[in-house]
Amino acid sequence: KCRTGPLDIVFVIDSSRSVRPFEFEIMRQFMMDIIGSLDVGPNATRVGVIQYSSQVQNIFSLKTFFTRADMEKAINSIIPLAQGTMTGLAIQYAMNVAFTTQEGARPPHKKIPRIAIIVTDGRPQDRVTEVATQARHAGIEIYAVGIQRADMNSLRAMASPPLEEHVFLVESFELIQQFGKQFQDKLCGVDLCMEQDHGCQHSCVSTPGSFYCECNPGYRLNVDGKTCSPIDVCADGRHGCQHQCVNTRGSYLCRCRAGYYLNQDKRSCTMIDYCSFGNHSCQHECVSIPNGHYCRCRSGFTLQPDSRSCMATDLCNGVDHGCEFKCVSTEGSYRCVCPEGQQLQADGKACSKCGAGHVDLVMVIDGSKSVRPQNFELVKQFVNRVVDLLEVSPHGTRVGLVQYSSRVRTEFPLNKYHSADEIKKAVMEVEYMEKGTMTGLALKHMVEHSFSELEGARPLSHNVPRIGLVFTDGRSQDDISEWARRAKESGIVMFAVGVGKAVEEELRAIASEPVEQHFSYSADFTTMTHLVENFKLNICPEEGKGEMEIRSPCECEALVQFQTNTVAILQSLTEKNILWVSLAHSLAQMTARLEDLEKQIAKKK
Repeated sequence: KCRTGPLDIVFVIDSSRSVRPFEFEIMRQFMMDIIGSLDVGPNATRVGVIQYSSQVQNIFSLKTFFTRADMEKAINSIIPLAQGTMTGLAIQYAMNVAFTTQEGARPPHKKIPRIAIIVTDGRPQDRVTEVATQARHAGIEIYAVGIQRADMNSLRAMASPPLEEHVFLVESFELIQQFGKQFQDKLCGVDLCMEQDHGCQHSCVSTPGSFYCECNPGYRLNVDGKTCSPIDVCADGRHGCQHQCVNTRGSYLCRCRAGYYLNQDKRSCTMIDYCSFGNHSCQHECVSIPNGHYCRCRSGFTLQPDSRSCMATDLCNGVDHGCEFKCVSTEGSYRCVCPEGQQLQADGKACSKCGAGHVDLVMVIDGSKSVRPQNFELVKQFVNRVVDLLEVSPHGTRVGLVQYSSRVRTEFPLNKYHSADEIKKAVMEVEYMEKGTMTGLALKHMVEHSFSELEGARPLSHNVPRIGLVFTDGRSQDDISEWARRAKESGIVMFAVGVGKAVEEELRAIASEPVEQHFSYSADFTTMTHLVENFKLNICPEEGKGEMEIRSPCECEALVQFQTNTVAILQSLTEKNILWVSLAHSLAQMTARLEDLEKQIAKKK
């Protein structure tokens, strides 16, 4: 075997139409014979093959195969191009592509010889002299092998000097295989690493007519070109260790600080989770720290002197109290309270509903893309919490729902459902619209359609309050001022509820006076509970009259009693046969009093 040192060899094979099939088979064998004599491998000789005619085709690169079996298999699979003879183009490709480090050629500083073996049977159809000169100046040693009809002048123009060692003309294809055995000697020479005292501290690498020294991994070659010094990998900062770098002989290793362990990548560190050992005895939470752990109590609890157990400092924060409105802590216990004007129910947690007031309520909810699907589900839950406050019925409170984004959609009008359960079911079935935030368009739709009698709003003559609740999470993309003003001018009591990036200026523009009682804000969708309570406090005092309702039951009872007494007196007078004149006079007085009382009651309504 040719073991004088590593080489980078690229075969440049002519597969023009003048090369007949059996002749191309001989060229295949020529390449395989030469490869068979070489010591191939990633650190030994590397081989690449390209074929050319009117174009150039890469068969395999210097980096593709490192065994003779793989190379022979690829060579046997070559299909000739059978076109013209563009030898200059092939040399250009070898120089610009085949012998680049990207394609597997060793870097120039390693001094690995770069050898191109050009095999052709004819005269080039393009210019070769200039491109061959460029290739030789780039450090490529060119062997030109011509067969039969090859042009000797072209061969000499391509080959490296001395020409007698780099130009060969084989008279027939039958002789090229025999020539291949002789050509092997041209690639081999004296192994100077074996023939003389090279002086390399670690290893010697032979090259044709010379040699050079190399160092083992983890060492660098000194300026004398022979001795080696260990590389301080930790000092150059490229080690990648997260905590500590420790130099070893010719290499390094990473180490973690106390309380951490080294991960599988052998570079990064993870803190030891002492809490996972299961022996911390913390009542609530265990928190790991380097070299140990400590116990921590949940919100509303205080860590006791034993550093493990916890005691509640505020039971309202420490337990699931279930209070509908507010929880008030007492010593060792707690109690639920309700807003002013509402009573605590028998369960000690719920408050009386806002059932006395009958209203027409339209809720306008933001379905823009900024809300996001998971938050939109929270918005629907918010709507249903509001519905839970009300006594829904055809003659009581009516509820409608509108959703908006870049457009507006009535989910259901005021006259669609007649019970809270029907409304809550319909709310949960509402589909998220996404897209933009046209709040002004939604207000226009509410004023022009949602509170129309066609969609279930009761006539203004019935004195049923009209309430609009607008829910939004961001700045409107259109103007809201005009339709917010029109809504309030048309008698709609406007409530504005904002979450997240809602703009306070817009919320105030929507809300009725006094503004502070008609707008609410929450920084996050998950903490909107207090918004329901704020709405409840403000809507309950505004009780509607209803279609059949009389505001003062006492006045009603007085009227009935007065009418009863009048009838009794009339019957008594009739039975005693009092004069018709006296009866007429009495009737006139009583009728006048009755009309006067009715007028007083009407004014109070």
